[in-house]
Amino acid sequence: MKRVFLIVLDSFGIGQMPDSASFGDVGVNTLAACATSKKLHIPTMISAGLGNIDGVSCLPKSDAKGAYARLQESSMGKDTTIGHWEIAGIVSENPLPTYPEGFPDEILKPFMEQTGRGVLANAPWSGTEVINEYGEEHIKTGDLIVYTSADSVFQIAAHEDIVPPEQLYEYCRIARALLQGKHGVGRVIARPFVGQPGAFKRTANRHDFSLEPPRQTLLDAVKNAGKASIGVGKIHDIFAGQGLTEYVYNQSNANGMEHTDHYAAMDWEGLCFVNLVDFDMQFGHRRDIDGYAGALSEFDNWLSAFLPKLGDEDVVMITADHGCDPAYTATTDHTREYVPLLVLGRQVKPVNLGTRKSFADIAATVAELLDVKLDTPGKSFAKEIM
Repeated sequence: MKRVFLIVLDSFGIGQMPDSASFGDVGVNTLAACATSKKLHIPTMISAGLGNIDGVSCLPKSDAKGAYARLQESSMGKDTTIGHWEIAGIVSENPLPTYPEGFPDEILKPFMEQTGRGVLANAPWSGTEVINEYGEEHIKTGDLIVYTSADSVFQIAAHEDIVPPEQLYEYCRIARALLQGKHGVGRVIARPFVGQPGAFKRTANRHDFSLEPPRQTLLDAVKNAGKASIGVGKIHDIFAGQGLTEYVYNQSNANGMEHTDHYAAMDWEGLCFVNLVDFDMQFGHRRDIDGYAGALSEFDNWLSAFLPKLGDEDVVMITADHGCDPAYTATTDHTREYVPLLVLGRQVKPVNLGTRKSFADIAATVAELLDVKLDTPGKSFAKEIM
C-alpha cells in the first residue's frame, strides 16, 4: 500500500475490559453512553462494521464494508501516552507513576526554585474546577496552579495575562526535566486559561510535553524507511517529536479533519497519524453525553466525504487510545475499555478480525502494509484484510 491514514478518536471506548474493575472502572462503555443520545447519527461507521464488533450491542449490525475488530489494551494504563505508544507498537508492562496525594517536595521544591513561583492546589482535580477554585488566587499571587488526575500527568494552569503561553511552556520544560526516572510521568501539560473570576475558560494554547518513548515506534520505522511520517494534532507531543517528518497541531476536531483532508490531497507515501482530542477533552472528561454523540456524528459526516477522496492504494484505520465514558459518574477520568478498529479502503475486504490482544496489532499491520521493519509484540492482520 502507498498511504495509511491512522485516525485516533481520542477516548472512544466500546466497553469494559476484563480487568477494568482493578482500574476503578465498573460497567463503563463510552459508545453505549453515546448511543443513548438523540444526537448520535453515525451511518458511515455503522456501515463500516462498528455495530458488528464483538461485544457491541447498542448499534445495529450491517453488511459491513470494512474490516473490523475489538482491541484489548495490553499495557498497564488507560491514558493517552500509553495508549498511543501501544498503537505505535510499544507495550508498557509497568504503569507510569501517578500522584493521588499530590507531588512530593522533592519535585515541587526544585520546580519552585527554578520557576521563581509558588504552587497552588497540588492534588488531583478536574481541569475546569481547579481554575475556578484557585484562579483568583493565582491572579493575585502569580503562583502556578499545579494539579494531576488519575492519569500520569503533571499539569500547570496559568492565566494568559499573568503567565503568557510561551512562559508557561518554559515552566513545563523545567518540570519535564525534573520528572524523570521514578517520577517520569507520561505528560507535563500546559493549561492556559483566560477570563475573570466566575467565568474562566481554558484556551486552545494547551501544549503537552511527553516522556520520550523507551524505544523505536512505528513512526520511527516509517521515517527510517524514507517515507513520510506525518503527525496531526497531539501526535507530535505524545511522541515527544520522535519519528516524525512533518506535523501540525489542531485547534479542534474540525480543524484536525481539515488537516487530514489537506494531506489526502497531497502526493506522498507513508503514514498520516491523526489524533482528534475533542472527544476526550471537551466531552468525555466533562461527562457531556450529547456533546460526545454530536462530535461522533460530526466525524462520521466528515468520514463519508473523506473516503471517496482516497486512492486505490490508500487505507484508513479508525481506532481509539482508551475510554472516557461520559455517563460514568464515579470519576471524571479516563475509563479502562476495549477500543474499536475499523479498516477501510478500496483493497480492504470485509472481515471480522475478532477480539485482538493488543493495540500493537495496528503497528504490526501498518508496518507490513507499508513494507517497513518494526520490532513489536503486535501481530499483523494485513493478510486477513487485503
